[in-house]
Amino acid sequence: MPIRLALIVLLGSLVLPCFARAEPPKPLAITDPVALRQLDAGDAAHPGFGIGRMLDPAAAGAAPIANDALFARPAMAGMRTALDTEFARFVAGYRADEVGVGPGHAVQLFDRAALDSGAMRFVLSGIVSRMDRAFIAPETCGEVRLLYRLMRLDSAAGPARLPMTLNLVLNGRSAADTAIDCAEIARRWLAVVDLPNGGADLAARLTAPDGALALVTPDHIDRIEINLQIAHTPKSELRDFRTHYLQKVFRLDAQTGKFEQAPLENQIDRDRILADDGLRRAFREWLLDPRHFAELDRGTLLIPRQFLATASVAATPVGFVRSSLQPAFGLMASDEASTSAVFTASDVVAALQAAAAQGIALQNIRSPAGFERRLNDISCGGCHQIRGIGGFHFPGVDTSRAHPNAANVPASPHFVGDQPRRRDIAMAMRAGRAPDFSRGFSDRPQEHRSAMLAGSEHLDGWGATCLRPGATAADMDISFASWTCAKGLSCQPTGEAGSSRLGMCFVGTK
Repeated sequence: MPIRLALIVLLGSLVLPCFARAEPPKPLAITDPVALRQLDAGDAAHPGFGIGRMLDPAAAGAAPIANDALFARPAMAGMRTALDTEFARFVAGYRADEVGVGPGHAVQLFDRAALDSGAMRFVLSGIVSRMDRAFIAPETCGEVRLLYRLMRLDSAAGPARLPMTLNLVLNGRSAADTAIDCAEIARRWLAVVDLPNGGADLAARLTAPDGALALVTPDHIDRIEINLQIAHTPKSELRDFRTHYLQKVFRLDAQTGKFEQAPLENQIDRDRILADDGLRRAFREWLLDPRHFAELDRGTLLIPRQFLATASVAATPVGFVRSSLQPAFGLMASDEASTSAVFTASDVVAALQAAAAQGIALQNIRSPAGFERRLNDISCGGCHQIRGIGGFHFPGVDTSRAHPNAANVPASPHFVGDQPRRRDIAMAMRAGRAPDFSRGFSDRPQEHRSAMLAGSEHLDGWGATCLRPGATAADMDISFASWTCAKGLSCQPTGEAGSSRLGMCFVGTK
């Protein structure tokens, strides 16, 4: 992998822009480490949001729960079994002598013993408002996400964070919350970014009766999302450096009180679709329908579960080379005569023409290449391969120190770049207006909502994704024509030479 791309992957959102610019908006999230530590532990005024208390409200006031007790709960039994199954499936792709736990193996597995260890605990490391998710179920006013990072408590050097997050997803409100509406919830979250104080004072203000977290209660839990670094492959003579991230979703069954494995949102089960002619035809017809095609373009598509997978293994770094790990790889045919793929370029062109004939104005998909990239972009695995910190978009702040490291970065460039859109949606809901839930590609924030990001790595600054100049007009793919670089930067290739028309903005010329 070229050194330039390696630096981008390792630095994530630590990359420094070359030009002065306005600061991006404060996120609709709680990232103050002292406040999070307080909210994790709770106090006499509020029981807190520790993972044990959220999964068992009767345990309020009890000591923080370690993993041996957490995964011994009946509600979590199915989750532990499903993770074991995914590990076995991953290991099956390697020789027995090259994969295992520890540095003595070419492919180093995550140590699953950590999941059952009394020396491990999930620690609250961020709280994120996702009112932009209200397009799925408007009555819920979107979601609130409690992000917990796996922590080793018995490390000789003090608590140590492991590459695994548990995301407890709650509805913003329930049907029973008739005393409050989405406008009030939006008002509370928009007020959070202007609260002047951190620490215990911020925690108290957030949990006050009129605070943003007052409605975040265990009865709003919808699901758990798991993201863990299942394996790490150091660079060697045989392999390039690579890490793999396993993603799973477990929905709470209201009848049994257990978390059950569920399909990942928009994670296309590529292998199953390609192996079944009937499923392939059904998926093509469903997705190319003008209404669904328009939803794909806007980023509000919800693919039916019959086409979805229950796990994703995303690799990083992936660069911009077509990868067999990307969900859409193999679904698009490069040869019009191909009978093995689901879609051809002609199919996409016909869908674009059908949308235009019905007066549907598309924002993102203007070409077959844009269609294919969007299919990756909307999936869990594809999104986490784009502009993340490793395989995470919110690895969370480190709350283990009394005086946290000020350089700690809780979120990825994608997360930061999406904040103007999320804030715009919350502001519309506060005002009682119909929100615009559309979004751009994960590579580039929507330009009409992101003027304050100009000149930064989040839009068109150093490290931003861009369209490389082509030799002819035909090389300038219209889906990415606006992906230019700020003044003083040029779009330069990354990955294998000639592998893609997309590159990154850097100082200098090609």
